[in-house]
Amino acid sequence: MAVYQRRTRVAAPLDTVWDFHSRVSGLEALTPGWLNLRVESVRGPDGDPDPEILETGARIEASVRPFGVGPRQRWTSVITAREREDGAAHFRDEMEGGPFRHWEHTHRFFADGAETVVDDRVVYALPLGRLGEAVGPLARVGFEPMFRYRHRRTRAVLE
Repeated sequence: MAVYQRRTRVAAPLDTVWDFHSRVSGLEALTPGWLNLRVESVRGPDGDPDPEILETGARIEASVRPFGVGPRQRWTSVITAREREDGAAHFRDEMEGGPFRHWEHTHRFFADGAETVVDDRVVYALPLGRLGEAVGPLARVGFEPMFRYRHRRTRAVLE
């Protein structure tokens, strides 16, 4: 499987950055407009609608329509891990249904004094078997502008 990773430093404390990324409103704020994100529903691990915090087991049903072209692509993400400890935190969302054969996005946060290092790591596989494997590394071309936006936007909102 292919891997994409991007890291940035945010001039904000870990607690602030962690709280922001722990909510659906953070996802919405960090998704570029050209993806035309629509969050259809959010369910907590207990099935309750619209939880304040995305805990392990939370399910997000969303769709995107990049550049307004083609049909909407449905995407179901499940928070499969979430942990906060002294000086670090992480959560992982995995695609349960959507355009990729595999998608596992780990969001890691590390305190560094009054700042926070944000590290996104995506392990993914495209559909189409061997052809998808062959062109998988080229998906970086699409990921780069999206994650560059996410990291710039995190700094703009939180600094």
